[in-house]
Amino acid sequence: MLTEQLNAPVPGGTGRYTAELLAALGENAPPGWTVTTAATARADRVIRLPRRALVALWERGLPPKLGPHVHAPTPLAPLPGAVVTVHDVVPWTHPETLTPRGVAWHRKVIARAAREARALVVPTQAVASQLAECVRVEVPVHVVPNGVTRLVGSPADDLPSSYVLAVGTVEPRKGFGLLVRATERLRVPLVVVGPQGWGDVDLRAPHVTLLGRVSDERLASVLAGASVLAAPSLAEGFGLPVLEAMAARVPVVHSDDPALVEVAGGAGTVVRRGDLASLTEGLRAVLADPRHTVEAGITRASEFTWAKTAQGVWGAHA
Repeated sequence: MLTEQLNAPVPGGTGRYTAELLAALGENAPPGWTVTTAATARADRVIRLPRRALVALWERGLPPKLGPHVHAPTPLAPLPGAVVTVHDVVPWTHPETLTPRGVAWHRKVIARAAREARALVVPTQAVASQLAECVRVEVPVHVVPNGVTRLVGSPADDLPSSYVLAVGTVEPRKGFGLLVRATERLRVPLVVVGPQGWGDVDLRAPHVTLLGRVSDERLASVLAGASVLAAPSLAEGFGLPVLEAMAARVPVVHSDDPALVEVAGGAGTVVRRGDLASLTEGLRAVLADPRHTVEAGITRASEFTWAKTAQGVWGAHA
């Protein structure tokens, strides 16, 4: 399994996926199979190239030979014959939320994977449908939902007694700028967990606490004290924080992005993408009745496990 995403400056949600899938693949390996990691550092098999050089080779379709059975948990390495996970189609549906370089690069490597991979894995039917509209897919596509990690902790004592929580890399498509305005209107604190990404998104405001990247232990305590998790994203492929919040008994307000709607399964409060009034009113409703969707959220989150994800990925390699 390629684990280069774990070496990225900002691993993001795909880094979480890579780490969780790696552990689950090992625990759910079919008889006679083992899992070996490969990357430019911190791997069983170290690829002795600078990360930048390796990415450039992959972009040109010149990957190192790693064997007949390879899983690429991101399109970083669209190796011929590998099974490749494609997390979303944002480069086509919302190119304005990425850098021009990022759009061109991802379109190129995903299109190559759709032609040359053994199979593709996508996290939702929404992504599968969108992908078919964006590129010519010539290989099998397996819809394999992500799992959810149950994060249990006690409320943090260095945060407000009540707050809206947002979790994710701080970048344009997450919609966090709109969330700052909505929480300001509601006069409720906002806590943001996640590293700063691209785009110079500035969330600084008197009512906002920026925690940056945190450990799972810290995230568990932040979730435990949250009144609601807000996911106002313009585009997602899955949306792990939504399920992590549900599993932690935190109600969720999420945008009408198709993947988020699919994953939440009716257990969250849906608001219109990019609509300040809709987001504000959705948050207001949940803050007034925070228990409304909690039990539905717990039930929904329990349907997703990393063991199921691993079994689905193994099936794609069969």
